[in-house]
Amino acid sequence: MRIPDSERDRVAQLLQEHFAQGRLDQEEFTERLSAAYKARTEGELTRVTEDLPEHDLAELQGADRGAEETAVQPLTWRDPAIIIPWALWAGVNVLCFTIWLILVLTTDHSYPWFLWVMFPWGILMGLVTAGVLWGQRSGEDPGPGRG
Repeated sequence: MRIPDSERDRVAQLLQEHFAQGRLDQEEFTERLSAAYKARTEGELTRVTEDLPEHDLAELQGADRGAEETAVQPLTWRDPAIIIPWALWAGVNVLCFTIWLILVLTTDHSYPWFLWVMFPWGILMGLVTAGVLWGQRSGEDPGPGRG
């Protein structure tokens, strides 16, 4: 059966991967690549890669490890995803308060404008943090006999 160009390209990419992994030297890679692009039938194309593994064993082992590593750990209060936004909130509010305090001590301005930064942002941060932590808790496996 005749093959389309897309099949030749797929085999060429496969040969490049095997060359990169050291299964083929430069000369053998060049010969096989040339044969792959000259191939007109499935049989000719199959002969180019018949002695090469279809899947690398390291990839298969990495896929097993990757499935184990994709389990998402629940966030805690000490997780950087929660600590960093709260640290930014605190830093900005300390800066705003310091500027306000300097203005109060050096001028006649006393309106606590820094509260307009502190409270809305803090309320939003609290709601998002509570939502994330509560969402993770409610999404956990209820365990045997509880669900």
